[in-house]
Amino acid sequence: MTVTTRFAPSPTGTLHVGNVRTALHNWLWARKHGGRFLLRIDDTDLERSKEEYVDGIRADLAWLGLDVDGEERQSARFALYEAEFDRLKASARVYACYETPEELDIRRKVLLSRGLPPVYERKPADAPVPAGVAPHWRFKLDHDAPIEWADMVRGLQHFEPKNMSDPVVRRADGSWLYLLPSVIDDIAMGITHVVRGEDHVSNTAAQIQMFEALGAKPPAFAHEALLVGTEGKLSKRLGSLGMASLREDGIEPIALVALLARLGTSDPVEPVTSAAPLIESIDFARFGRAPARFDEGELALLNQKILHHTDYAAVAPRLPIAIDEARWNAIRPNLMTVAEAADWAAVFDGPFDPPAAADEDRPMLAAAAAAAPGIDWSADPWHALTDAVKEATGAKGRALFLPLRRALTGRDHGPDMGELLPLIAKDQVVLRLSA
Repeated sequence: MTVTTRFAPSPTGTLHVGNVRTALHNWLWARKHGGRFLLRIDDTDLERSKEEYVDGIRADLAWLGLDVDGEERQSARFALYEAEFDRLKASARVYACYETPEELDIRRKVLLSRGLPPVYERKPADAPVPAGVAPHWRFKLDHDAPIEWADMVRGLQHFEPKNMSDPVVRRADGSWLYLLPSVIDDIAMGITHVVRGEDHVSNTAAQIQMFEALGAKPPAFAHEALLVGTEGKLSKRLGSLGMASLREDGIEPIALVALLARLGTSDPVEPVTSAAPLIESIDFARFGRAPARFDEGELALLNQKILHHTDYAAVAPRLPIAIDEARWNAIRPNLMTVAEAADWAAVFDGPFDPPAAADEDRPMLAAAAAAAPGIDWSADPWHALTDAVKEATGAKGRALFLPLRRALTGRDHGPDMGELLPLIAKDQVVLRLSA
């Protein structure tokens, strides 16, 4: 059996972190088992589906490094749905219903008022059919046996079909709802594992009977806890946190992948520079039932840590020409995003206006300006410079190092000056100290 997973977004909007987490875990599982990861565009809602969103979904997956082994479009598969629907009609597993939404709502309220579950009540087979009314269609659940499956995250799941409403699978206008086309596609595409959010658990109970009614073995299911924000509840921010927003914030795709791969598991979130360790460690038995907390601050910190381990070759196309490999290695421990590297170009090459020095620091900076021209810049210029200033003025410690750092970089904090100073031209250093 070739492990085959799928990601099935609806192209009615852009991907957000919750969508991406689902796609990622499906991709990781397929890659771990040498299988296939398929993209299925669920565009049965022809009115709301937009081609620009399809393009965006593809682009976002590519940016994240989630390569796809095949793509299907539900809008191209209506003939298949029709044929399978006819099979279910022939076996009496779907049936026509004529109630209006208002009638169904009233009946639900009546049942609730009696303390009964608001389960749809099937009409007798000989019930009169209203004239001129197009029916919607329901899948007829088999009430004779409980529905059970071993969920890869939630463990053994048990549903009593008699306590469930027969789900609507087709509207009166002929359009499809999600449940049945998804099952038909999973069978046709050879899907072996379905990884999705826990909000689909009750859908899965009904879909398992649909698989069986169509003569197919259901795939394995993993229902993950949903993401929540830092405030501990479902956040509107999470629903709008798209890939474009994260790119604008300078988030590296591997940082988002590293965080989402481990959120909700018992494994630590670690800075990685490739997906290889994440593929190796994916295990749904290590996922918990508690909501997974997504923290943008944690993502930013992880992004920073990953940059500290990122080789020059991986970011060179995005760096200013002035930032070569040696300079990248010097400044990367102080970057939150790659874009911040551009701010260091002037520190290295100018033009640069040093901040005004405090009066008490001027004698020390003058001594540094006098000593700098005679220092061998190919050796260890920083320690040679500080030793000369210490000998000339007696300054030491923070009182020595901080004013020099400010005069040479304009900053109170930054890379190790011993590594940074050789990368600044000597004439630039003398100019800044003399200012």
